[in-house]
Amino acid sequence: MQISVIGCGYLGAVHAASMAELGHDVVGIDVDETKVALLAQGKAPFHEPGFADILERNVAAGRLRFSTDMTEVAGAAVHFIGVGTPQQEGSYAADMSQVNGSVAALLPHLAPTEAGAPVVVGKSTVPVGTAAGIAAQVEAAGGVLVWNPEFLREGFAVQDTISPDRMVYGLPADPQAAAHGQALLDEVYDDLINRQQIPRLLTDYPTAELVKVAANSFLATKISFINAMAELCEATGADVTQLAQAIGHDDRIGSKFLRAGVGFGGGCLPKDIRAFMARAEELGVDEALGFLREVDSINDRRRDHVITLATDLLGGQLDGANVAVLGAAFKPDTDDMRNSPALDIAHRLATAGARVTVTDPQAGPVLAGQDHHDFTVAPTAHEAMTGADLVLLLTEWREFSELDPAATVSLPNRPAIIDGRNVLDPAQWRAAGWTYHGMGRP
Repeated sequence: MQISVIGCGYLGAVHAASMAELGHDVVGIDVDETKVALLAQGKAPFHEPGFADILERNVAAGRLRFSTDMTEVAGAAVHFIGVGTPQQEGSYAADMSQVNGSVAALLPHLAPTEAGAPVVVGKSTVPVGTAAGIAAQVEAAGGVLVWNPEFLREGFAVQDTISPDRMVYGLPADPQAAAHGQALLDEVYDDLINRQQIPRLLTDYPTAELVKVAANSFLATKISFINAMAELCEATGADVTQLAQAIGHDDRIGSKFLRAGVGFGGGCLPKDIRAFMARAEELGVDEALGFLREVDSINDRRRDHVITLATDLLGGQLDGANVAVLGAAFKPDTDDMRNSPALDIAHRLATAGARVTVTDPQAGPVLAGQDHHDFTVAPTAHEAMTGADLVLLLTEWREFSELDPAATVSLPNRPAIIDGRNVLDPAQWRAAGWTYHGMGRP
């Protein structure tokens, strides 16, 4: 089937390449000429495991192409909208300019194909109630709108697109339009539905819109809950890692997302829970999501806590101290530094006068190519740690969690480490001569 994907940022590019991998003829459209030029050459503009391989393979095979020209969508039966909805400047609300602009640019080019009326599929995370307004515009242009939220995890995005754990279709109320939209999307996802037997849920528009933000809000709540427990553990001498293990055995709770640390970041969870709160307030039900304000607050406090802990370990004086920060990306297996706790902490330390050296296997080269740093970028952890008065592990890359404490103890001026992700063995590091401090661990 011929498919177009509007938006070639992280979501759109991964979706376009994954749909081509499933055998479809795909064109990706974006206004960013530099990004489009890279993608058209089969070169990935960001790091995501597996993405570079399927991008190069499908561009070379001719199943995947990229353009800045919206007329290239001609002949496509299904059009995916996969653009970002960042947080508005000075507000919690979502910035819908990319979604609105993409829809406006696409509508004049919608045309029937042999499959019938064109189907527009929303992938972006939007405030509940958005789809109904877009549906009216799409219907006026002769198309059908289906809302099909994405559930991509950075670091697993290709897997989550080609083999997701569930699919959700938000369908129009009109039975004929719903049947047509469902049939075409079923054809797009034939491999997932018929061969992989992926669960598929059919809903209305608002339910489909709520699924993604509700899921992200729940996950953010689990993370902040265990970080709140870490605060209590530090006050009482308890061990939050053992606490998380104990409560995680309860299958009603589960162990995933119960690792205390420096909090969540990235381009989804922080802005999604804030946009959710903003939308609830617009709907007059802000009290329903009042708890998310504390979830957000706990998350911010974790960064403050690391700064306080670092100051204490440096004898109350950050100014002039050499600090090594292991990590810049918000999580491992990505070079995404949006709202990264690691990068934020590095900036705060540098602002307080510390001489900060940052290293990250994927985000590091990106930082090294940028101007105006208030810290130094080192190519390896060993180089960053050399001469440090304090080491902070803030992104749990495997090469950091597998560092040998005995082999590295002689590198810093003073062997002291803050394990901001609780991925190191405290006994092993202390036995090697390090002063070790974890999050919520005695």
